[in-house]
Amino acid sequence: MNALAPVSADQVYAWLQEVPDPEIPVLSVVDLGVVRDVSWDGGACVVVITPTYSGCPAMREITQDIQQTLARHGIAEVRVQTRLAPAWTTDWMSEKGREALKGYGIAAPAERAVDISGISRRAAGPAIACPRCGSKDTRLVSNFGSTSCKALYRCVSCREPFDYFKTH
Repeated sequence: MNALAPVSADQVYAWLQEVPDPEIPVLSVVDLGVVRDVSWDGGACVVVITPTYSGCPAMREITQDIQQTLARHGIAEVRVQTRLAPAWTTDWMSEKGREALKGYGIAAPAERAVDISGISRRAAGPAIACPRCGSKDTRLVSNFGSTSCKALYRCVSCREPFDYFKTH
């Protein structure tokens, strides 16, 4: 812990688990991978966030929620910085976040956006498992679901529609 830091970065991350994603409230901004770094600059807590896409309309709300949450925990000065590069990727989602999506009825990203060589693997398209019954006998209904980051699928087995959080 920095001598000037009243609490550790790990403690700040734990508090930020309380900040839900405005569009998918079962996910915290930490589990979604939006929070990229926590540090101290003098007496100010600096939280670096990366939006899921550069035009994300929820960033103002996320920033305010981060500031309010940390203020409730006694951190008086909070600076939230937005960093666009590197671009956010579903690779940054935690396993806890992926499980929360499934429990909420949204299929989590089925594959990584890029393998370790940096080559995109999206072309083949993965089999998307239904978050309700687990069947991989599913069909794409629309490339766009309830938000632009999701696609709409239907399960052939249980016949239920569901969103799939697209890999990016």
